[in-house]
Amino acid sequence: MVFKDYYKILGFDTNKVTTDEIKNAYREQAKKYHPDINSNDRRAEEIFKDVNEAYKTLSNDKSRRKYDFSWFRYVGRKRNKQTGKEKKTFKELLISILFGNVPRKNTKKSVITPKYGENIVTEINVTLEEAFFGCQKRIGLKNIKGRETSFGIKVPAGVQNNDKIRIIGQGKPGANGGKNGDLLVYIHIKDNKKMRLVGTDLVYEMPLKVWEAALGTTKEILVFGENIKIIVPKLISSGEQLIINEKGYRNSNGTRGKLIIIAKLILPKNINDVEKDLYLKLKNAEEGK
Repeated sequence: MVFKDYYKILGFDTNKVTTDEIKNAYREQAKKYHPDINSNDRRAEEIFKDVNEAYKTLSNDKSRRKYDFSWFRYVGRKRNKQTGKEKKTFKELLISILFGNVPRKNTKKSVITPKYGENIVTEINVTLEEAFFGCQKRIGLKNIKGRETSFGIKVPAGVQNNDKIRIIGQGKPGANGGKNGDLLVYIHIKDNKKMRLVGTDLVYEMPLKVWEAALGTTKEILVFGENIKIIVPKLISSGEQLIINEKGYRNSNGTRGKLIIIAKLILPKNINDVEKDLYLKLKNAEEGK
C-alpha cells in the first residue's frame, strides 16, 4: 500500500495545524504547481493533483479525522518513537481517539512516498526542408542497463527552432510507485548552403555579376519546392535587400515569414583582353561624365 502524507504534501511536519493554516498552505502550493505556470511539466501536474487531493481531504473535518487514523499509524507513531514519546496518558489517548490520532502498536508499515523518475533530455538536428514539411526521425539512447534503445520521433510540419517534443514515460524509472520521467527531445533546425533561418525569415544571398547589378535582371530560386521569381532592379548595390513577404518559414500561427534577398556582387577572378578593354571603356566613360 502506498500511503500519501497529505500534511507533508502541503508542507507540514505535523498534523497539529489549524484549518486556516491548511487553507493558506494549499493556496501557496496550488499557485506554485499550477499547470498554467508549469506548462508541459508533467511532474508539476502530478504534484498539483496531490495538493488538491490533500486539501480536499484535510479541509473537511470528517474526512480529516478519518485520515488522521491512518496518518498516525504511518507517520505519527514513527516520529514519536524517534523522539521518545511513545507512551501516552489515558487523557492523551482519549483525545487522540476523538480526533482520529489513534496509535497502533506492532505495525511494521512505514511511509512510502512515490518518487517520480527524472526526465531525459536530448536533441536532434533537422534540415530546413524537414522542419518545414515535417518528418520522421529515429534516435538511439542507452537505458540504465547500458542497452541501446531506439525511439521514433515525429517532427511536426512547421516546428520552431529549439521546440521540444515530449515522449511520455520514456525517461528514467520512478520509485515506490512513482511514474517514469519523460523523454524531452529538442529540435535544432540547420541552415543549408544557400539559405539561413533568422526567426521565421529566410535569408538568401543572391550572387550577381557586375552587369546584372548594373543593368538589372530576373532570377528564380527554389524555396520549399516553389520556384520564386526575383526581379533585380538596375544599379543595385552589394548588400542591398529585396524583401518578399510570406515566402519565408512558418510562424507558429500558420502564416509565413519574409524571404530576404541580399544582393552579393561577384567580381571575376580573371579577365581576358576583351573584358579588360570593356572595363577600360566603362572606366573612361564614367570619368568623362
